[in-house]
Amino acid sequence: MTIAAQGLTWGIPLLRLLAALLLLLAFAMLAQRRLLTLIHLLAWQGVVLAAGTALVALLTGQAELWFSATLTLALKAILIPMVLHRLLRRLQVRGDVEAVLNIPVTLLAGIALVIFAFSLAAPISALTGTVTRGMVGIALAAVLLAFLMMITRHKAISQVVGFLAIDNGLFFAATSATLGMPMVVELGVALDALIGFVILGIFFFQMRETFDSMDLRHLERIREE
Repeated sequence: MTIAAQGLTWGIPLLRLLAALLLLLAFAMLAQRRLLTLIHLLAWQGVVLAAGTALVALLTGQAELWFSATLTLALKAILIPMVLHRLLRRLQVRGDVEAVLNIPVTLLAGIALVIFAFSLAAPISALTGTVTRGMVGIALAAVLLAFLMMITRHKAISQVVGFLAIDNGLFFAATSATLGMPMVVELGVALDALIGFVILGIFFFQMRETFDSMDLRHLERIREE
């Protein structure tokens, strides 16, 4: 999609600022020890995604992206975080996150992943326009940081937050790096994320009833037995 000349002067720097905010929020989630704050950061990621989608809609004139921005705001910034809040209360989950690695080591690993993501995305970025160059690296870095958060956390809810953060990174790559994607693809991605979220919610309740805990290490003990 093309962007008007006046949009290049202010729109693209603003889009890059939103990309930097998304990456900063990914690092903040990686360093966070409290589940409630982790959910708040996930909601802010949804706000950034909605703002980025609305900005792309404004720059490219794609009217369907306004609907996508509204759907993103409602689903990723409001509905899913609100449901996660209710899950925390219903399941009576303790608010602290138990991490496999300490925070400084985790952040150092995150920095290494960001460097790896940009080096891996460099050939892909070279094929894109100069307008969106660098967006692919940021989106890939956000996905890898979310993966790292999933493998360094014991609580099931924090792993679901990581899964949703991966979806956020992929969504940002699809909208900002390519300046929009077909509406049917966006609806399919949103539906897949929602279905996965519902399935994981059912899994939470079953796990709570069985183990009286949300610690995934109980599942490892079953596998060992």
